[in-house]
Amino acid sequence: MAALRPLTKPKIVKKRVKKFIRHQSDRYVKITKSWRKPRGIDNRVRRRFKGQMLMPNIGYGSNKKTKHMLPSGFRKFLVHNIKDFCCFLFSMCMVFGNYLASNHPLPLRRTHAAEIAHNVSSKNRKLIVERAAQLAIKITNPNARLRSEENE
Repeated sequence: MAALRPLTKPKIVKKRVKKFIRHQSDRYVKITKSWRKPRGIDNRVRRRFKGQMLMPNIGYGSNKKTKHMLPSGFRKFLVHNIKDFCCFLFSMCMVFGNYLASNHPLPLRRTHAAEIAHNVSSKNRKLIVERAAQLAIKITNPNARLRSEENE
């Protein structure tokens, strides 16, 4: 089977790639780097003085069409067992309405890619990969754990 490609692959634009770090986290070890909003009355960062750290705000949000999109152009959904595929297909029917009735099921499967959860056994992984191939659903990590256990 040929590799599945996404239905559309728009250019993903990230407005900011660097993480927002907490004010004075570079100065003190006890202050963690994870972002906290500064709330002091005289705080330079909160008052947005020139040359200070930037604060996250709504303007850094992603484009609605490319939000949560992987670089491959798919959006991922997590799979723990084979029944999750049924849930996925059913939810896609609800989203797209009678689109399935028009005998075009493949485009629905070209918007999302499955990712097998980390705690799934290698036996179940094989079953999931086989079922995904039957349903023409792309898997982002089809070889995870399978290669290493077959070599041993």
